[in-house]
Parts: sequence; structure tokens; C-alpha cells
Amino acid sequence: MISEPTQVLGLGAGGHAKVVIEILRLAGGYDIIGLLDQREELWGTSVSKVKVLGGDAMLAEIFAGGTRCAFIGVGSVERTDLRKRLYDQVRATGFELARAVHPKAIVSSEAEIGDGPIIMAGAIVNAAARIGDNVIINSGAIIEHDCIIADHVHVATGARLSGGVTVQTGAHIGIGATIKQGVTIGREAVVGAGAVVIRDVPNGATVVGVPAKELNKAGS
Repeated sequence: MISEPTQVLGLGAGGHAKVVIEILRLAGGYDIIGLLDQREELWGTSVSKVKVLGGDAMLAEIFAGGTRCAFIGVGSVERTDLRKRLYDQVRATGFELARAVHPKAIVSSEAEIGDGPIIMAGAIVNAAARIGDNVIINSGAIIEHDCIIADHVHVATGARLSGGVTVQTGAHIGIGATIKQGVTIGREAVVGAGAVVIRDVPNGATVVGVPAKELNKAGS
């Protein structure tokens, strides 16, 4: 007996949503019924052949109509707080979060993956890594063994995290960054594109460069 696909609603109608839509289509088992976005000029348009139905105010109405699954189609450039807000909003409404793992990602059977992951093509999550809720592991990123990635983190394209790295809630690891083994990245910290991090990063700090230094200290 063939089961019916799960109806899923997307939040966000930009470039990141296009990638998640493609992942869910490749993974199979989902019927994407529409997208919500706060930008009124997008209402009635389509993204990857999925219609933008309206704004976030429609969440409760769509849930009441029987759709029980959603995905966060909003990426993050440094700030991850919008993704956190949307995640909290859909969970409070009662939605479950779709599991968007690209078929060409490599995820160890010994890794722990939280709620609503987005793991893109070419990403690697190795043994004993622990991934929290609402985390993006972007295209080609590497999460080595025993890493701990907390909730609402974005590990951007091509970033490389060595074994035993800890990334705390809401941090952003920039494109092509490298994190040395055993380093801790603090809550809501930002690691700049291409940075090489060899020591712990404090909560809320932004670090850039090779080796990485706090932005306000980069010239010192």
C-alpha cells in the first residue's frame, strides 16, 4: 500500500526556500502546499512552482485546515534570530518540522539529528556528532566526529569543523570558515567567511581573519 505524501507548508519565499523545496522533492514523501512570506509584493507569485499564499498570519488557518508539517525556508546571513522566531512560531501553532536532508549528503548513522534539520548536498556529518533543532548544514560543509551543534545554528557553505567542536545556540559559521578541533563558538557569535578559528569565541563576538580575531580587535 502506497502512503499519501505529507502536506508541508514553507515559511519564506527567497533563495533558501528554493533549495529546501528541491531537497524535499528529491527526498520524496512531501506535498508542498504553499509558502508564507511577510513581503506582500510576493503574495500570489510562485517560487519553484510553489505559490506564495500570504503572510505568517495564515499559520493558524492552514493548521486548522489539516496541514501539520512545515519547514523554515529562511536562511541567515550572520543573524539567526529570524529563523528562531519562525521556528518557535510554527511549533507553538502545533506544526511538526520536516526533515530536509539532501540524498547526496552523508550523515553518519551514529550522529544525532534534532528537529527540522536542513542538511544540503555534499554536507558531511560524521560519527557521534550531535545536531540540535532548526540547524542548517549548508552545501559542502563538514561536521566532524563528536561535534556538538546547538539549536538555530547555521553552518554555511564549505565550512569545516574539526572533531569535538562545540557551536552554541544561534551562532553563525561563515562560508569557508575552518574551526580547529576542541574549540567552542559562543552563543550568537559570528565566524566570518574564510576565518580560521584556533581558540574559543565568546558569546556574541564576531571573529574574522587568519587566525581569527574579534572584529574590534582585528587591527590590534
